[in-house]
Amino acid sequence: MRVLVIHGPNLNLLGERQPEIYGSQTLADINAQVEACARTLEISVTFAQHNAEGSIVSEIHAARHTQDAIVINPGAYSHYSYAIADAISSVKIPVVEVHLSNIAGREPHRRTSVTAAACVGSVSGFGCRSYVLALYALAKTQGK
Repeated sequence: MRVLVIHGPNLNLLGERQPEIYGSQTLADINAQVEACARTLEISVTFAQHNAEGSIVSEIHAARHTQDAIVINPGAYSHYSYAIADAISSVKIPVVEVHLSNIAGREPHRRTSVTAAACVGSVSGFGCRSYVLALYALAKTQGK
């Protein structure tokens, strides 16, 4: 199984950006933990990080030819990007949305995700373990 992990805007600043909300781990730390989990599940993972909405859409489109699934943290785009939601709906591979923080418990404008409805599921509030839980869910639902 091949899974693309897409990190959205500002996630390149993890470890220094609002650690009281997002924790002290860097993006490299999270990727290492995801990679370790993927090895145990016999999943091949590829990582991408984009701050631009169009780059995320292009990444999703390209994945339909090379990946079996996507794990995506669209960041703030979750709350208003119909372009990303449409891209997710357009590909015929499962997509799981993840968030480090519990978006349902955040500010009112962060409580709704327009992109989650296009996904097969979502995991939020477990820090970097949200990504790991998404991998487990994909592995179990895809027959691993």
